[in-house]
Amino acid sequence: MKPQPQRLPILPYRKPTLGRDYWLLDDALLDADALRARCLAKTDWIEGYPYKPESWPGLRAMPALDASELARIEAWAMQATGAKRLWVGTAQDGAHLNHNCVQVVGIDECEPRPHTDSRLLCRYAAVLYLNPAVPDGCGTSFYRQRLPGGQRGGNMVMPPHNNLVEALGTRFVAPDAFVEDVRVAHRYNRLLLYRANLIHSATGYWGDTLEQKRMAAVFFWMA
Repeated sequence: MKPQPQRLPILPYRKPTLGRDYWLLDDALLDADALRARCLAKTDWIEGYPYKPESWPGLRAMPALDASELARIEAWAMQATGAKRLWVGTAQDGAHLNHNCVQVVGIDECEPRPHTDSRLLCRYAAVLYLNPAVPDGCGTSFYRQRLPGGQRGGNMVMPPHNNLVEALGTRFVAPDAFVEDVRVAHRYNRLLLYRANLIHSATGYWGDTLEQKRMAAVFFWMA
């Protein structure tokens, strides 16, 4: 007898809407070229897959933006969301997300991995695209569940759950368990800010060398 696929909980759904669930700022920094040059010159990269046996891909380094650049980004984020204050969350055990971190991931180093960010550690997340030569399809996508039979499910993690694994009750799901819902195109010096409890992922990756690969700075804020 053929085993039946695991029936996962159906999440709440809200169509990701510009100005309510995500926000875009083009020409986010006054001199993105200077930031990109600083990132390319870094020598303190931490290696993920395929360089080291890590679950996360590519290269990472912190910090990405300097204080004045970060202040500009945060001022806009507060204005866009209406948040009175933003701060970096830390769990009781000291765990935290890699805020203001530059990530470089090549075309063969990862695939889309739909997920949500921890509600314990952030309410809003953002990504700043930092390679002018990367195709549009290397931006960010929002996903929703694909249910057995092809029906569509939800896309949000809500209390009492703090992440997608908790909400679904497992970290092991079928490869086709999610379907793309809304795609945001990659644009150099574009900042995408979004509610961190929405299922999302990089749409795709690019390049074989440090200069060619998808480069992005990521941010995680409590509010």
